[in-house]
Amino acid sequence: QVQLVESGGGLVQPGGSLRLSCTGSRAINSFTAISWYRQAPGEQRALVATISWNGITTYTDSVKGRFTISRDNAKNTVYLQMNSLKPEDTAVYYCNSVGPPAWGQGTQVTVSS
Repeated sequence: QVQLVESGGGLVQPGGSLRLSCTGSRAINSFTAISWYRQAPGEQRALVATISWNGITTYTDSVKGRFTISRDNAKNTVYLQMNSLKPEDTAVYYCNSVGPPAWGQGTQVTVSS
């Protein structure tokens, strides 16, 4: 059974940075794609960024230019570097895979002064 484990969430002031990590129980570049989703209170879970097996990355418009998704194959880890954070980025962030499918347990990100 495939497992994904997130880490790196926390409390940060507006304009600050955080880096989230998603570590897989198998080779991270063997997945069809790895994505980060987020879910704010009272809202539906929404796609934030994706990195495909061939390294192609995509982002939702609200994070373009601020967030970067990347991977380290040697560490079986996908990262989400989040810069210039805003209060509206506050959410639980989840790692997701397809091919095969899996969800992580989520990590809380809170942006507040």
